[in-house]
Amino acid sequence: MFDKIIAYSIENKFVIGLLVAALIVWGLFSLRQLPIDAVPDITNNQVQVITISPTLATQEVEQFITTPIELALQNIQQLVEVRSISRFGLSVITVVFEEDMDVYLSRQLVSEYLKEAESNIPEGLGTPVMAPISTGLGEIYQYVVRPAEGYEDQYSLTELRSIQDWIVSRQLSGIEGVVEVNTMGGFLKQYEVAVSPNLLKSIGISITDVFTALENSNENTGGAYIEKNPSTYYIRTKGVAQSLEDIGNIVVDVRNGRPILIKDVATVQFGKAPRYGALVRDGEEAVGGRVMMLKGANSAAVTERVKERVKQIEKSLPEGVVIEAYLDRDKLVSTAIGTVKTNLLEGGLIVIFILVLMLGNWRAGLIVASVIPLAMLFAVSMMNWLGISANLMSLGAIDFGLIVDGAVIIVEAIVHRLQVGFAGQKLTQVQMDKEVQTASVKIRSSAAFGEIIILMVYIPILALVGIEGKMFKPMAETVMLAIGGALILSLTYVPMMSALFLSRNISDKKQSPTGLLPFPKVYIHRF
Repeated sequence: MFDKIIAYSIENKFVIGLLVAALIVWGLFSLRQLPIDAVPDITNNQVQVITISPTLATQEVEQFITTPIELALQNIQQLVEVRSISRFGLSVITVVFEEDMDVYLSRQLVSEYLKEAESNIPEGLGTPVMAPISTGLGEIYQYVVRPAEGYEDQYSLTELRSIQDWIVSRQLSGIEGVVEVNTMGGFLKQYEVAVSPNLLKSIGISITDVFTALENSNENTGGAYIEKNPSTYYIRTKGVAQSLEDIGNIVVDVRNGRPILIKDVATVQFGKAPRYGALVRDGEEAVGGRVMMLKGANSAAVTERVKERVKQIEKSLPEGVVIEAYLDRDKLVSTAIGTVKTNLLEGGLIVIFILVLMLGNWRAGLIVASVIPLAMLFAVSMMNWLGISANLMSLGAIDFGLIVDGAVIIVEAIVHRLQVGFAGQKLTQVQMDKEVQTASVKIRSSAAFGEIIILMVYIPILALVGIEGKMFKPMAETVMLAIGGALILSLTYVPMMSALFLSRNISDKKQSPTGLLPFPKVYIHRF
């Protein structure tokens, strides 16, 4: 089979040239589409169920929330484990599935079984929800919303938090690849009704009456409609409070024909929601956000889209407010990929120099060296097709010496055959094709099986599972793809290029196979 492939490649140079051109175009296109990250994502296939219940202590959270949910989720198929954390007011349950389980199917199953669990949770203690489809490497962009220089005294933490919640966060949502935008720091603005117990007691009104009045008097009510040709008038009552004054004028009760208002028994003001932490920047409290990426998305592309959206958001911010990023995944990715590029470029140049030096024929050296970028384009194309991301692990383990191994063997055999058999002669193209084919066929077993043996070394790595598999399998797959592409090129592209571009004027200067030293002259003396 190898003999036929070599013969066809030499006889049909134009076809092989077109295929190589197609490989270059495909590779360059795939290079732009290839997912890029700093390191492989080793997070297992999991779904998190979060329940917030501020009224319960730790043991009550475990009893009333965590345990019913765990029991309901035990019957899901393809389940690896269920683990949970119960804390004051918080229950977090992690459901781990087998790796081949589709993430959306697993979330659908969890959602179905949560319906059963909700019926076993006492009413009002909390509603379980699923966390977004993200991982530990999903934090791609973190920033602070802060006043610019000279505006520090014009914006409070509460106002900055409102800007983050109502302007920044809303515009960052909806970006392709972004699943959640979390807000950190500041104070959540609230409309606060500070009731005076003494006034309530003196008037004879309970706190429940105040709650009921606020609830019933802060809503819009729709009625019927009146037809007056040619118009129709809809009847509705507009009762939603829009200011502190509106809340203060809500009627709690009527005594002796006189309405008792909220402002008569309480102070209506802006307040702050209780919080359990803070965001600190340079020793001072700040307000910020965290952008979470969809699991498996291209972090470099998503981060770039987020940065473009931030530029647009800054135009709509109040005067004197800026967005400053302090964690940008793009910087980490650029650093990691820059390291890989430097190593690959330097390694490639060293290999090319050694090839030209050792082969003693600059044309032969360049033919062998051209296999490196072509094999890499083949590997990149297959990585994009198979969904393998480019990162420090997958690209950092590529060895150019292994890639050009087969091409070196074939080209050196061709050069040696021409030098030994046709020194001082000029070959026709037909003779050149024949000799290249003969040399390639004779040596093709050594070239092919040498690379196949190298490929077999990486097969055990493909059997790794769990964290080890996610960490090292991309490395093995990338190396195997590059070597596989080099094997195909050594049987097609290399013989074709050798027959086409190697000089047909064979020098009569005999050289050793390495090209460094000439063959030693042997003198036979007769005595």
